[in-house]
Amino acid sequence: MTTAVAERNAPSEHKGSQRGILLIFAGLLVAMLLASLDQTIFSTALPTVVGELHGVEHMVWVTTAYILASTIVMPVYGKLGDLVGRKWLFVAAISIFLVGSVIGGLADSMSTLIAGRAVQGLGGGGLMILALAIIADVVPARERGKYNGVMGAVFAVSSVAGPLLGGFFTEGPGWRWAFWMNIPLGLLAILTAVKFIHLPHRVTSKPRIDYLGMALIAVATTCLVLTTTWAGSTYDWASPQIIALIIGAVLAGVAFVLVELRVAEPVMPMYLFRNRNFNLATLGGLITGIAMFGAIAYLPTYLQMATGASATKAGLLMIPMMAGLLVTSIVTGLLISRTGTYKWYPVAGMVIVAGALVLLSTITPGQAVWVLCSYMAIMGVGLGCTMQNLILIVQNAFSLKVVGTATASNNYFRQVGASLGSAIVGSVFASNLSSMLAERLPAGSGATTGSTNSFTPDLVHHLPEQIQTIIVGAYNDALTPVFLFMAPLALLAALVLAFIKHKPLATTVQADALAESLDIDGVSSPVLAADSDEDAELALAGALAPDRRSIHS
Repeated sequence: MTTAVAERNAPSEHKGSQRGILLIFAGLLVAMLLASLDQTIFSTALPTVVGELHGVEHMVWVTTAYILASTIVMPVYGKLGDLVGRKWLFVAAISIFLVGSVIGGLADSMSTLIAGRAVQGLGGGGLMILALAIIADVVPARERGKYNGVMGAVFAVSSVAGPLLGGFFTEGPGWRWAFWMNIPLGLLAILTAVKFIHLPHRVTSKPRIDYLGMALIAVATTCLVLTTTWAGSTYDWASPQIIALIIGAVLAGVAFVLVELRVAEPVMPMYLFRNRNFNLATLGGLITGIAMFGAIAYLPTYLQMATGASATKAGLLMIPMMAGLLVTSIVTGLLISRTGTYKWYPVAGMVIVAGALVLLSTITPGQAVWVLCSYMAIMGVGLGCTMQNLILIVQNAFSLKVVGTATASNNYFRQVGASLGSAIVGSVFASNLSSMLAERLPAGSGATTGSTNSFTPDLVHHLPEQIQTIIVGAYNDALTPVFLFMAPLALLAALVLAFIKHKPLATTVQADALAESLDIDGVSSPVLAADSDEDAELALAGALAPDRRSIHS
């Protein structure tokens, strides 16, 4: 035990000052802002972008490509960070993100644009995971709530700043600046990381990397997302293409599990799933991802088309959601750090999200703007109670030795939910919209614009009033039923999260490291607490609770 604790004491003492932690935290926030902005920045620019590049039928991929790519690499970054250290991996992730931004900024076709977004995702997945794991390296679980709360607030700000900046660039210097703005921010993030983040390497010998596991999880994830994206729109559910994708996802998933049970350093260790809280928080996070991204991905597009709002105004109308998320994220984080109690915040949050989804399903094109904004504010309050607290629950279930792997695995499933939510809503929305427009538009009206695939908000609002009404009604009727469909999912998440078992939060980084020498349930793993061994859990809680002194063997 002495060796394990000594390894943790050294970096903690080196960076233990509040000033050092704040400097590290500042650098991480810049990177988190980059990654989270690019999940939403094209939501307001999207109608104009796909209209200019003549690719409405590929609209869903501008969002899905980023989320899919970031999802695939999350477990990879998490595991590599635990094996070799996080600092230079973090810098590499930022650099990859910047390469994707250059590709997107130079894009002259939908295929190039989507490729740029995918490369951005390959870097963005690392930014999110490594930032969360680095905080766990230097901040004990009991204090981590307030830091995670601020990170949740950054996500809240970006969820509105993204659409707002997307609208500003679309109406001003051009949508390509949604890519070019990443260059100075990315360089600032790299400079900050190099100067202020000082973390030790985790290994002295060559790490054993699970290449086969990484490949299999990439195949399984891609097959799953392609199935949800194409089924029912591009291809019939019973088509050979969809059946092949489903079979591919199942086979790759089974093969992945078998490989992970046998390799020395699995990218997603199966012992994670022996922990009750990890399973519940991960399932809850997956459902949250479906509901969240399914709801907010297409709200700005709806606002532009259905209410006549400009791209910039559509971004401004997302501010109530941001405000709700920002306030509750920070407040719940501070309350958790003060009281040590965290279980019921995500449960209440998902109940609130379910109510907001029901309210959003009732909106109409003629609805007062303040009513729509209030519904979005309620959604933000619910999400602010949930997202960052699920990460804290997972990190509290495992020691620092695998905190990156555990965080990445949890976020992987949440991002799978985001991919599914974005893809499912996008596919259903696009399919419903196309069929409704075909049914409702007078014959030959498409010739007025060349094609319904090239509709932009500005073009639609210059059409004759009768045609405008039909198109706006189609957008409303295609999207709002999806909100009602997702409300039961949010309630299911609340039910699942209610079964999470409260475990004491560690009060020092050294205390987090204690679990590395525990042998719980007969498994020599870095699991902090096992649900089936109350004595081990109580002994560890006793070691953490009395005071904040360093642990010595």
